[in-house]
Amino acid sequence: MPLKWVLHWQPNAGTTVNSQIINEVTQVVESINGIKEGRWKATITFYKPLLREQALVGEFPRDFLGIALPEQPNKYYLIIRSSHIVLEADSTITMIMEKLQSYKQRVSLNFEGFHYQLGDFQLRVGKVLPNHSENLRGIVMEVEYLPISSMEKARQMMEEFMDIWKQAVSKRTLPGHFVHMEPNFGEFGLGDQYSSQHTAVQYAAVMHQLIATVQAVSGRN
Repeated sequence: MPLKWVLHWQPNAGTTVNSQIINEVTQVVESINGIKEGRWKATITFYKPLLREQALVGEFPRDFLGIALPEQPNKYYLIIRSSHIVLEADSTITMIMEKLQSYKQRVSLNFEGFHYQLGDFQLRVGKVLPNHSENLRGIVMEVEYLPISSMEKARQMMEEFMDIWKQAVSKRTLPGHFVHMEPNFGEFGLGDQYSSQHTAVQYAAVMHQLIATVQAVSGRN
């Protein structure tokens, strides 16, 4: 399948994310001939165990992430970052967990926005919002390269595209920039051929960075 990089918005010191930044970023996409093709949405849910006996604490993961991706509507991805585990399950797993009452949802975050076509690339730009809220938590961008599924073979093309992106963004004064931090996929047992599990691991890493950014801002205030 096509590979992608998932990037998150890193605000400059003393600034926060806002809707104006989203507007400016989408204008940059359109300035490099991005063609809007529709909306997209991914969802991350934090789960915590419902322990009836405190003695069982060590037998269950303290928490894990569940991820629903738009390109795989019949699948659900479970990630335990502390143990470097990523699992692909049928989407009905969420109903099973609910019936078993083994884990409860702490919070869900939606990644939603528009996707654009740019030749051999697809670009998705979206805001991060808590479920049932308009309180902006972050901004993400997916860069997907359609012809190749090998991460190493596509790396040069991805880096060249990001150079074009940075040049287009430099014409505007934005209070921050997008950051690509590639996880160690090998730790999760994932190889060079890209899969949706790679995407799920990237989203988990982005979520970790967004939380760290929010905590850093809170700490300064």
